[in-house]
Amino acid sequence: MQIIGFIKNSFIDFPTLISSVIFTPGCVLDCWYCHNREIIHQREGIYQEESILEFLDERKEFLDGVVISGGEPTMQEDLPTFIKKVRVLGLKVKLDTSGTNYEMLKSLIDDNLLDYIAMDIKASFDTYRKITSITDEQMKSVKKSIKLIKNSGLPYEFRTTFAPNLTVDNITTLLTECAPIKNYSLQAYKRPSNIIESKLKEHKLSDYKKIKDFALKNKLVESFNIKNMDF
Repeated sequence: MQIIGFIKNSFIDFPTLISSVIFTPGCVLDCWYCHNREIIHQREGIYQEESILEFLDERKEFLDGVVISGGEPTMQEDLPTFIKKVRVLGLKVKLDTSGTNYEMLKSLIDDNLLDYIAMDIKASFDTYRKITSITDEQMKSVKKSIKLIKNSGLPYEFRTTFAPNLTVDNITTLLTECAPIKNYSLQAYKRPSNIIESKLKEHKLSDYKKIKDFALKNKLVESFNIKNMDF
């Protein structure tokens, strides 16, 4: 499997667990605020799969799991094979995905290869194109993936980056479209290094709280988290 980034130890990427984080290259989307932009258009990895597995084997007594992120990991055809190798080591697996490859995601779930799923939902369905370069077929996959994850029985999290060109109404519409949601995170936008100057203003804390209050009051979510916000 192509691997382009590796974090040996993380205490925040896999809820309640100590994990290593693997990043795969390539993505079918092109979100303008992406902080991993340098890898989304690449296809070749820089780490050898064998060396990563050797490290995990050596550290398996100190690690609980592995997070596979990107880019979009489900673009990797040999992702299931790699996950099986990780599972042999006794480590749990969390997948970060955009939900754009429904068939791969369903296969991973059906084969009991995942322990946790985090899916990015970019915007309300009618405004996805404002954030990404998504196609109609990919949008269909996103909608199917949302339902699949919710019905999978696995612990999961849906999350959205509150980009400056999204509104409070857009996020509340998103939550209404996807409800009910067990765990939802609204992540603060951080200006990527490739954007030197921008006229777009970041949202205020009051906007985040307004959305959270709306979601909880209307029972759209069970758990609502605000992440990466500088209080």
